[in-house]
Amino acid sequence: MGYVPIFLAGAATVLAFAPVGMYPFAVATFAVLVHLWMAAPPWRCFWRGFWFGAGLFGGGVSWVYVSLSEFGGMPAPLAVVATVLFCALLALFTGAAGWLQARIPAGATVRACLLIPAAWTLAEWLRSWVLSGFPWLSAGYAAAGWPLQGYAPLVGVFGVSFVTLTLAGLAWRIALFDRKVIFAAHFVALVTAGQALRGIEWTAPAGEPVSVALLQGNIEQEMKFRPERYQPILDTYARLAEETDAKLIVLPETAVPRFYDAVDPAYLARLEAAARRNGGDLLLGVPYRASRSEYYNSVITLGTAPRQLYHKVHLVPFGEFVPPGFAWTLRLIEIPLSDFSRGAPEQAPLAVAGQRIAMNICYEDAFGDDIARRLPEATLLVNVSNVAWFGDSLAPEQHLQIARLRAIETGRMHLTAANTGITAVIDRDGRVVDRLPQFVEGRLDASARGYSGNTPYARLRDWPIVILCLFVLATATLVARRRS
Repeated sequence: MGYVPIFLAGAATVLAFAPVGMYPFAVATFAVLVHLWMAAPPWRCFWRGFWFGAGLFGGGVSWVYVSLSEFGGMPAPLAVVATVLFCALLALFTGAAGWLQARIPAGATVRACLLIPAAWTLAEWLRSWVLSGFPWLSAGYAAAGWPLQGYAPLVGVFGVSFVTLTLAGLAWRIALFDRKVIFAAHFVALVTAGQALRGIEWTAPAGEPVSVALLQGNIEQEMKFRPERYQPILDTYARLAEETDAKLIVLPETAVPRFYDAVDPAYLARLEAAARRNGGDLLLGVPYRASRSEYYNSVITLGTAPRQLYHKVHLVPFGEFVPPGFAWTLRLIEIPLSDFSRGAPEQAPLAVAGQRIAMNICYEDAFGDDIARRLPEATLLVNVSNVAWFGDSLAPEQHLQIARLRAIETGRMHLTAANTGITAVIDRDGRVVDRLPQFVEGRLDASARGYSGNTPYARLRDWPIVILCLFVLATATLVARRRS
């Protein structure tokens, strides 16, 4: 088989993720991958996995081109090359999964339902760490809103990936071999168990609901850092904040496009007065300068609670920090504030508006393990973002889908305020309670409830599924050696 059909199968997998969100596509296309990996030598499995991944990431994260070319100022041909290389780098992980599972002798059923899920899931987990991590399009995210999301509070998104690949293996086994009833029963049992788990309430309400206002200024990215736009931006957010009586007001990431120490104190006092009038607090996204060479992508609190700060921990390579040896890339892109400092890994939840908030900025909420570390102290999750960098692409909807999994994993409501959208309120079961349309100025007023307690995932994080994958691979290796 040529690599073009494999590439197309990977690209079709994107339909399982937001905004289409048809999870069965993931089971079907991964079943195709299982078939392609059966009885093939390791080097061929690597290339088949690579081209499947190239289709998946080429179709699913090609929006990187938008940020590099349209908003980053990189010449279009160079942005194309950079995007292709980025997608190829991600595809190395899917290729490695294919190579790894092929190196271990095993029967068809064990390979399809255990070895391949273990290798794929381990590759996803490694992708979330290597080179600071990029866990976008992990298979488990496609399950948001579907029965298999019930596994997320137990084993997290990577555990859901494992179950997804197991379903794909079972589907392959049902389609091509005998004993179809037995394998169909296992398939139905996994889906039914996931649906049953959705009915478990892992956390309990903490205190009374709090009124919230999530502000969406809809500031065009190409205009955000222009000096003549600075005052209109301030006026927009001040007006939106003063028009609400919510106890918790949330502004997007870098809503004020100037260092905190350079912002007019009168403006900060104006925002604080709006929060104090409501007997609550305001979360302001603003760059924070600790020294001439040390500055952070931060959120600061204003209002009745004592002043508190959160500094972003998980920075975007090349967008927010420059890896060692790559300073020359700054000559190719025009991204303001592209070399932030990293915040401390352990930062206490923000105590505001009667809640303890696990704060995260932009794509930090793609790292479930990091979010889970803030629990059980945190009662509410809040994300502030500026995905205007990616224009009208798949990125905002995919980001919202990721946020839904974080809510499910932790048993906490998740509030997200984004500059151009998607601004949304997500319940602890991953359901989007309300949202604003993209690319409009607005304010989303809602009621949010804090929750206490811990899900099994929040307590143990990613380690159980990682250990399970290693155990499956190690056990299969030992069994194969004993038989030989």
